[in-house]
Amino acid sequence: MDKQTRVRVDPARGAVTLSAWAEEWLERRVIGEATRCNYEGFVRNHLVPSLGRKPLAGLARRDFEKFVKDIYRGGAGLAASTVNDRMVLVAAIMEAALVDKRITENPARGIRISRRDAVTADEDAVPTPTEVDLIAAHITPQFRLAVYLQSGTGQRPSEALAFSTECRRSGFVRVRWQVSAKAHHEDCMAPFVPLKHRLDKEYRDIPTALFVEQEIDAHLRRWKPVPVVFTGQKGKRMRLETFFAPRQPGAVVMPSIASYGYQFKKACLLAGLVDLDGKAKYTPRSLRHFFASTALANGVPIHEVSCWLGHRSVKTTVDIYGNPQELHQTGEKLQVARSGQGPTRTLPSCNLAA
Repeated sequence: MDKQTRVRVDPARGAVTLSAWAEEWLERRVIGEATRCNYEGFVRNHLVPSLGRKPLAGLARRDFEKFVKDIYRGGAGLAASTVNDRMVLVAAIMEAALVDKRITENPARGIRISRRDAVTADEDAVPTPTEVDLIAAHITPQFRLAVYLQSGTGQRPSEALAFSTECRRSGFVRVRWQVSAKAHHEDCMAPFVPLKHRLDKEYRDIPTALFVEQEIDAHLRRWKPVPVVFTGQKGKRMRLETFFAPRQPGAVVMPSIASYGYQFKKACLLAGLVDLDGKAKYTPRSLRHFFASTALANGVPIHEVSCWLGHRSVKTTVDIYGNPQELHQTGEKLQVARSGQGPTRTLPSCNLAA
């Protein structure tokens, strides 16, 4: 019996591993297929490798505090908001163990990435222009454009992989879709879904520097867009001329964020961009940091950068990148920062609805 809570706990019930308990908990949950897929992926790829072998009764608060810091800072490519959202899941798993009298307290309750821990992107996590080029040069050719879409327009990996002919406009790109977490499943009927923090038909416009447009042209010279017909969230049939759809005979699924992440990691290793442990120094998220840091360092107003990144509010951008003095213009500044030259153009304003 726990002396403080006076709850009687059978030691044998607390001996079950977190891995086994998480699997049992997920099996009992009545949740949507997409949510289940996301939960299972997080448990399988992050929770189990770190803490899965530990018994429930042997888990302490410090274990979950270390787990949160490791997956946020350790190259998992997860944003602070995503980590915090997944820790709600972990806390619920442990809360169920508490209710089931397997443990005397919930050591995961309230564990999250604080604003203090999440502020300011680590300078070491931002590649230089030369390193961006090295990654692009060593990644599988199909994903070269994705590297420049991320570093040149700040798109998330899921957004870059959903790039299509309708995205390209005169002097800017219009981002409206992202690849679904289930897009690589053969039975997926909706490989593209609305943007994060956005509703269906909402979009955002991002100015393009010359080097981004040159990379788009180079990609099109090598590969023609592939038409993909899918069912939208409201049941409407839609068609996109996509840049990253499979071209191999028999391939019928979209590339996943995981497959892109694997190729990105492989490119870093091939390019010699590794840390002291010999692991890949950067993740796809590093390219968003590159875009934002370059724009802000060259005087682009932070509210514009926030809009182009698709943050829920400008406060999120301030927390991550600080609040630099606002000056003006961006498309040519990204070009100048990268190569020393670029055309002047009028920038689009951010639009949230079609």
